[in-house]
Amino acid sequence: MSNRVANVTATALLTDQYELTMISAALRAGTADRPCVFEVFARRLPDGRRYGVVAGTGRVLDALADFRFGDDEIAALDGIVDEQTLAWLADYRFTGEIDGYREGELYFPGSPIMTVRGGFADAVILETMILSILNHDSAIASAAARMVSAAAGRPIIEMGGRRTHERSAVSSARAAYIAGVTATSNLEAARTYGVPSAGTAAHAFTLLFSTHAGTDEKAAFAAQIDALGVGTTLLVDTYDITTGVSNAVAVAGPELGGVRIDSGDLGVLARQVRAQLDGLGAPDTKIVVSGDLDEYAIASLRAEPVDTYGVGTSLVTGSGAPTAGMVYKLVEVDGVPVAKRASHKESHGGAKRAIRAARDTGTIVEEIVVTGGTDVAAADLVDAGNLDVRDLQIPLVRKGRVVEGLPTLVDARDHLARGLVSLPWEGLGLSHGDPAVPTRYVTRPEK
Repeated sequence: MSNRVANVTATALLTDQYELTMISAALRAGTADRPCVFEVFARRLPDGRRYGVVAGTGRVLDALADFRFGDDEIAALDGIVDEQTLAWLADYRFTGEIDGYREGELYFPGSPIMTVRGGFADAVILETMILSILNHDSAIASAAARMVSAAAGRPIIEMGGRRTHERSAVSSARAAYIAGVTATSNLEAARTYGVPSAGTAAHAFTLLFSTHAGTDEKAAFAAQIDALGVGTTLLVDTYDITTGVSNAVAVAGPELGGVRIDSGDLGVLARQVRAQLDGLGAPDTKIVVSGDLDEYAIASLRAEPVDTYGVGTSLVTGSGAPTAGMVYKLVEVDGVPVAKRASHKESHGGAKRAIRAARDTGTIVEEIVVTGGTDVAAADLVDAGNLDVRDLQIPLVRKGRVVEGLPTLVDARDHLARGLVSLPWEGLGLSHGDPAVPTRYVTRPEK
């Protein structure tokens, strides 16, 4: 076993071995180039979820650009696949087409979130990479969207980098930003994706000012204010919260930006701290709460005088649903629909098109998944009555190249904000129930 650091730019080996052994067998059988259509979808939503949020599409496209088998990757595969397959991999470049839901789009069971068209070998090799990104990022964005809705307009700061893999922390921050989270504590996410960053101090900084003579919370607060300004947020629960708030205002004055509470009964403490701040002449000082928050805890604090939430573990682990449960299935071979029949793992054969119907108020009524009719206008494809309909998939890759002018991260964030407003009101609830929007399948022959 080598200690040499591997090339972390190439993404080709972020895959499962059976992708390559299938290619090896298909090359021998002469079927590797048969035109195929693969689709990414979720058979069901995680337990308790009423909708899902698509995130990670941009990361998939970035990974696709680096999906190459260079000398190091080929060497790593020696003895795993045969020489014919190694030669094929060395020349691999995806040359097909990809369509998909844009980032920030809502999805429901059966939604064809991504469609990949290409030769069998060209397309099947992307399965693991696509699923690993979409399953992770969509799970994080879906959980974060629930938290944002529960916060009812109050800011949320993502601070979960210490509770997950170091690279997952970066992608989690990106997905959370799409969902409406205000900022992240993760500086790599700020550098790589432009997500706004935030952070002040931990308990360790307050403890740093301890001596043999005792603790000196005021000195810690004064040092932080000297460095960061009076608008900073002071962590007031290292020792005694009441004393901490008094010390914070005594040092900073009534213009103190905020105080943070990281432990205890947050609702009770928020009320006490608000009353104390007001009594000390600091009515504009904000209250930030953190400490094992999830969407349910945030919702329970909605009536309390909390201004900002800090969320860590629950956000970066999908708040109980760390994967979106998406699958990547072959649905068409050389124009012939194919489908898996295994119990509870069925798929619907044939390339599909997704249409969303909504009332003129914007409220979504149903998701319509159509097999066939790719050249027909959406409004003519389904009987939607007086409803407004729109296609959901957009072109992402053509002839192996990423389409120019795709929506940005900010575009995705804005799109999701509009989408959440379009859900039926019960869909935003945290209670268990059916998906907020039903999925209807329609089969229409090509004209």
